[in-house]
Amino acid sequence: MDMNTIEAVVPTTDPGEWRDGDAWLAGGTVLFSYGSYAFGKDPLRRLLDLGSAGWPSITVSEAGIELAATCTVAELHALPLSHAVAGKNWPGLDLIRPCCDSFVASFKVWNMSTVGGNLCTSLPAGPMISLCAGLDGAATVLGPGGSRRELPVADFITGDGQNALAPGELLRSVRLPASALSTRVAFRRLSLSNLGRSGVLLIGTLDAGGSLTLTVTAATKRPIQLRFESLPDSHALAGALDSAIPNELYHNDIHGLPAWRRDMTYRLAEEIRAELASPDGSPTAEPARVSGDFWPPQHPSPQTSSWLKGA
Repeated sequence: MDMNTIEAVVPTTDPGEWRDGDAWLAGGTVLFSYGSYAFGKDPLRRLLDLGSAGWPSITVSEAGIELAATCTVAELHALPLSHAVAGKNWPGLDLIRPCCDSFVASFKVWNMSTVGGNLCTSLPAGPMISLCAGLDGAATVLGPGGSRRELPVADFITGDGQNALAPGELLRSVRLPASALSTRVAFRRLSLSNLGRSGVLLIGTLDAGGSLTLTVTAATKRPIQLRFESLPDSHALAGALDSAIPNELYHNDIHGLPAWRRDMTYRLAEEIRAELASPDGSPTAEPARVSGDFWPPQHPSPQTSSWLKGA
């Protein structure tokens, strides 16, 4: 899309240069798709271009992995192969490719779209949000005057298209700690169509001490994390979901009604619990899918009947 209100493109990484009418430019796949009025009633006047920042896309250390905000999806997708050779015993790397694949995008988008751009766009279905929140990622945010702060990615996203960035602030990087990368992981995703945006995406991690972390994304307007000191049974898991996610927090758009997203969240959460409870890590049941004998249910419950009628 032409952005015919732009008066200047300024190469900079300094938040002190930001002013009203500016937008940070990384890959630009969102900016140039939505146009000059994408982020408010007033048109954008300048783009602050991060293309010359020179930040290393991926930094691996004993402490974990740091992803620059300018790291592209293509670069991230290559990480598991390139660093398996380095001998890192990080099962969490297995989440990277399914999350990248959840973009359901062409190679042209993969080569331009960035981790930081996906987080800052803050759509519920953002797969980099799912990945980084699911692995307990911490976002580093730079602000005017040299300020710097860090917050969990799960708290960085505050709603549908909303995040914790103040005017002028810049997402610098996301740090994925080795403690999360070292856990056993399980991934589940559902969409209403084979090439559709994620309607439900859940990630489970189980550490060596038996603690479970369940991260719910796509189904909800912002990431929701549930933490258990030990693996819960099915009843305890369902009760925790009841308490953590009120009905109004489930997202509602063309990619899925709230009642469907809620039902599938419970379904996939139980699948993840069962998989991680299995000593060999294999699923104890066939994962849910959007075709075949599972879609739609032959005997919908009262909770599912509303979304079946509205679909």
